[in-house]
Amino acid sequence: MSLVNQLIAAVMAVLIGLASGTLYVMSESGKSMLLRQLESHAQDSATHLGLYIAPYMASRDSAAIETAVNAIFDSGFYQRISVLDPEGEPLFIKETPPRISDEVPNWFVSLIDIEPPSMQRSITHQWRHVGVIHVQSSAGYAYERFWEAAQRALILFVVLAILAALIINLLLRYLLKPLKTVERQAQALAQKTYIEQPQLPKTRELRSVVLAMNTMVRQVRQMFDEQTRTIEELRSIAYRDPLTGLLNQRAATAQLQERIDYDRDFGPATLVLVRLRALSEINHQTGEENTNHLLKLIAESLREVADHGGRALVGRLSGAEFVLLTEQQPLQHLKPRLEKLLERVDSQLMALYDDNPVPAQAMLLGVSHTADPGDSSQLISEARLATKEAEQRQVAIQEYASSATMENRSHSWHQHVASAISNCQVFLQYQRLIDAQGAPVHGELLARILDEENAPCPAGRFIGVARDLGLLDAMDRAVILRALAHIRRQPDAIAVAINLGRDSLLASGFARWLGEQLAGLSQPEKINFEINETVILNNTESVLALKEQLHTFRVKLGVDNFGVHPQGFSYLYRLQPDYVKIDGSLIRDIDRNDEDRFFVRSLIGVAHNIQVSVYAEHVERDSQLEQLRVLGIDGTQGYLHGRPRALD
Repeated sequence: MSLVNQLIAAVMAVLIGLASGTLYVMSESGKSMLLRQLESHAQDSATHLGLYIAPYMASRDSAAIETAVNAIFDSGFYQRISVLDPEGEPLFIKETPPRISDEVPNWFVSLIDIEPPSMQRSITHQWRHVGVIHVQSSAGYAYERFWEAAQRALILFVVLAILAALIINLLLRYLLKPLKTVERQAQALAQKTYIEQPQLPKTRELRSVVLAMNTMVRQVRQMFDEQTRTIEELRSIAYRDPLTGLLNQRAATAQLQERIDYDRDFGPATLVLVRLRALSEINHQTGEENTNHLLKLIAESLREVADHGGRALVGRLSGAEFVLLTEQQPLQHLKPRLEKLLERVDSQLMALYDDNPVPAQAMLLGVSHTADPGDSSQLISEARLATKEAEQRQVAIQEYASSATMENRSHSWHQHVASAISNCQVFLQYQRLIDAQGAPVHGELLARILDEENAPCPAGRFIGVARDLGLLDAMDRAVILRALAHIRRQPDAIAVAINLGRDSLLASGFARWLGEQLAGLSQPEKINFEINETVILNNTESVLALKEQLHTFRVKLGVDNFGVHPQGFSYLYRLQPDYVKIDGSLIRDIDRNDEDRFFVRSLIGVAHNIQVSVYAEHVERDSQLEQLRVLGIDGTQGYLHGRPRALD
């Protein structure tokens, strides 16, 4: 029971006790007053009756006395009337058992004991004592009058009690309203959500409590903000180039391997290698500060190009080399933005060199595309070969053509992919996620189609085509329908995790369609959805709305590729996902690199602080698993636990 309700109950108990005591006192007082009235009435009746029958009493006329007594007895106000002579002998006695009205309940008669008063009057006639008259009032009349009075008092008591309860309830709730807000503050604080009360109560004690709570909220928020900033600073030191803010050589290489080498949903990619060929000469001629400014300009321009490339990656491989990875696109689409980059660099160089000649071919750009299957080392090597060819041909931009890339983008392949997705000819594999105790948590679904020769085709081959054709939403729907059908057929099977892309998240009508599909599922808790961290950060409001919808069906939402986005992870406090999966690029060297271990430990701590489970992707060695368990990971996923299996 809440404090407000306890206080209301206590106050009402005291009031009921006081009111009950008051009602009892009033009842006893009313009873006494009623008995006095009956005494007075009996005395008056005896007096008037005596004046009337005094002559008959003197002559001992019993018939006349009986007639007179019967006349007043029939009024019903009397229980006994006796007329006695001077010697105490009865001249006439009239009595009847007390008649109590049916309106008076029996329990009231049993509870209240009323003994009607009996009054007497000495009668004289012509200065001679002729006898005594005894008059006793009716108990039935007394009970009726007392019951009527008790009813009125009880009704008044109930009405006043209800009014008092309402007034006290409203008053206490108003006075203690700040405590309710303090309770919400404490609950929100446990979820790392920070709420302050702008309006302070006027009651001194409550005001002190609210001020103390507001202060604590500010201090805790400051503490977690400092923790987040510290982790971000450590990440910048470990994974960011200090001059440009881009991914450094180790981080860029790790993420390139993660996106290209592993069978993921990134799809075909295009890599642009930027080499500032004349870096040493520029540094010698213009000075370190101007050279640094030029390098920052190149980094900023590459970020602008990346903004048009979907899930792009930008890094600095060495002092003179930069790398840009985007979703695969033809050079003719990419070239205008690259030429704009060259123009900005040329303009900056001309300004630095003033009237002196600018080095020829100061910057070279090599472009390469992923083959099937992709290999990050080969992709970079091909881009470097393209820059050497550009230098030989004395051009700024050179593409390394790949026949395999062109084959994947042929018209027939486009038709084949479109037909497979449109007809829901998608089959699923899953890779198990194992918790710290060795029990399976769920299986992450991997979408596959058959190629023209009916061989399983990994996502890397067809995902780019699906993206070009605008079929990513349709593919996600096909995967969801297959997964739900599997859960219906095998209700005891392992839970599944489905990756949702940006196209589905923003598609018109997708949320309604998804709700309709989940509504018909008897075990919706067997379904999990995962969304890439970049998609979440770019579409936070849509993801929040989806999370609320999913939780109404007891469906969990997870964050995929967690921990690598440059904007950090402060969004977790607002999103409050059910779990996160740390990106594989941070896990690959977890057993060999102290920086990776420290950063992953920090990520786990931040997530656990808000009761979010943390899983690791791409675990392939026992040494990785051992190190992750030491760091407090909740579960792991990767080839160490087995290769992907077909979903029955």
